[in-house]
Amino acid sequence: MTDALIVVCPHCHAANRLPAPRLNEHPACGQCKQPLFTGAPLEVDSARFERHVGRSGIPLLVDFWAPWCGPCRAMAPAFAQAAQLLEPRVRLLKVDTEAEPQLATRFGIRSIPTLALFRNGREVARQAGAMDAGSLVRWVRSHE
Repeated sequence: MTDALIVVCPHCHAANRLPAPRLNEHPACGQCKQPLFTGAPLEVDSARFERHVGRSGIPLLVDFWAPWCGPCRAMAPAFAQAAQLLEPRVRLLKVDTEAEPQLATRFGIRSIPTLALFRNGREVARQAGAMDAGSLVRWVRSHE
């Protein structure tokens, strides 16, 4: 029997049980019927962050950023491109540290942008500083 993964919907945030081989079949949410993968980073608040990190069966790459940060803004297109390259194997999330300072404090974010890779609810890797899309993809894949 194939192991099922939990994939949290980027639209309604419902948890969906999905057989791993179906990841590449453009699956839709069982609740809202929207696509489970959009090929774009998902901006999350604290509650949505907890929902995704706490339930997701696929790795999550989180960009801790701020609107006033020049390197953060410069990296945004590369992060979006990386989402297109990494989904559905990895979901990319963005946390605005100005809007969600408690998350920045909780994870000890001291410089931005900071990228954190989560697997099974735990942080497994961290990288501070902006990267281009190719470097992002290589960094994530080096931690698989």
